[in-house]
Amino acid sequence: MTRQNHIAWIDLLRITACFMVVLAHQCDAFVAQFLDDRVSFLTGVSIGSLMRASVPLFVMITAVLLLPLPEKSTVTSFYRRRLWRIAPGLIFWSVALPVLAWLYFSHAGASTANPTVDFTGYSAGAIWTKIWTFIFNFNFDTTPLWYLYMLAGLYFIIPVVGSWLRQASERDVRAVLWVWFISLFVPYVGQIAPLLGYVGNYGNMGLFGVCDWNPYGTFYYLSGFLGYVILAYYLKTWPPKWSAAKCAAITIPSFVVGYLITFFGFVEINNHFTGQYAMLEIIWYFCSINVVLMTVPMFIWFSRISIAPRPWLSRLASLTFGIYLCHFVFVFVAYDWLAPLGTAYWLRILLGAVVTFGLAGALTWILTLTRPTRALVA
Repeated sequence: MTRQNHIAWIDLLRITACFMVVLAHQCDAFVAQFLDDRVSFLTGVSIGSLMRASVPLFVMITAVLLLPLPEKSTVTSFYRRRLWRIAPGLIFWSVALPVLAWLYFSHAGASTANPTVDFTGYSAGAIWTKIWTFIFNFNFDTTPLWYLYMLAGLYFIIPVVGSWLRQASERDVRAVLWVWFISLFVPYVGQIAPLLGYVGNYGNMGLFGVCDWNPYGTFYYLSGFLGYVILAYYLKTWPPKWSAAKCAAITIPSFVVGYLITFFGFVEINNHFTGQYAMLEIIWYFCSINVVLMTVPMFIWFSRISIAPRPWLSRLASLTFGIYLCHFVFVFVAYDWLAPLGTAYWLRILLGAVVTFGLAGALTWILTLTRPTRALVA
């Protein structure tokens, strides 16, 4: 989600990743049926699990477009350019999305059948609280904006990592990636450890040095989305020299295994912890081994596409940041519009994503027409 010189395969990947995000959110209301409607739940999980590579792909796109940093680039100039770019959108949509949700849920006759929405949380006082507390974190109405908080954190560290990457050897980068690779298993180790007798320290179940007085464990400094940044740089600088047959033989099984772990893992966890979102999200963590197994193949596939830049492709790609920022409220609109059709769940999810993507794209395009509003979506 950064400005770029319109590398054609990056344009195509941005559009694909953005639609995947929209499609994933369109699945939420179906996943949330849990035991009430098993077909709805399984349909939502099967499609939603397929979309987990979306956000990691956005991070990798950012790395491809920003790294390596120019040698004369300064930390302060980098912070000024990158943070200022996301600040207007974060502030505006932190206000606009709760207001739009309030208008829709309270005044537009929205369906009350959507299981993901707490319709009691839309009083004037609740909306005001949601608006001003964005300085601490996102809320339900601004769920997609979690990405901007995370992205700001990456911007803080990228100049430091970028300076190292300029002089790092392939072997050095690969060694760091191995540490990150190990960190991808930590969430699962945390679930297995109690079964092996681990009882934590003073009631805290953190691992590898994490406790009540220290949230910074062994892998804290080299885990999370930073790994995707380094991985993208590695694949860009030293791309695998595989034939088409070898590429398929490696990446297709990787994607399939990652997907199967994600899908069946989510279903199995739900069988034991139905409706407990904190537990369910573990298998859907973006920084988990199963999601990496899906993300890397997609990145490699797109990077191998030979396509010339096209104006329409570049224009649509330029709208994806705005679509991401504003699409969430349209997810609920599309759900309500399509619910009376009574079509198959998978078709409702797909059509809902198309409607949401189209409405969010139209709003983004309108906002790009004037200079004052362009900064909110560009």
